[in-house]
Amino acid sequence: MLPTIDLKTGVFLMEKISPRFGKVTCGDIVVLRNPQHPRHFMTKRVVGLEGDSVTYISNPETNEYEGDSFTHISSPDNGDKSKTIVVPKGAVWVEGDNKYNSNDSRKFGPVPYDLIDGKMFWRITPLKKFGPFWNK
Repeated sequence: MLPTIDLKTGVFLMEKISPRFGKVTCGDIVVLRNPQHPRHFMTKRVVGLEGDSVTYISNPETNEYEGDSFTHISSPDNGDKSKTIVVPKGAVWVEGDNKYNSNDSRKFGPVPYDLIDGKMFWRITPLKKFGPFWNK
């Protein structure tokens, strides 16, 4: 799978005010500084807010067959490593929409609000995807 949003090939609108006041909600797509490489930016979806319990599978399993991909997610009783974390105060939990190939909170943990640069709200280009990000 390819990344959902490529900041190099599209034009997007984002607002920078609400993240400064901790006003992000689950489902928002945010632009943040990569906690592992702060000079690089990434886009991720907020899936947990401070105080939320988030359960995730640390290494979901993906298989490919003859050019067609199929995915099998093992349940925790099949040996998958399921973990639960409570998101600390002043942070959010972010994950990429491509769960099987995403550098996100499952690898680097909760993201402090001060690493969030803005909240995406509109895609300008490519034109075939023109429109708002909400309800997607």
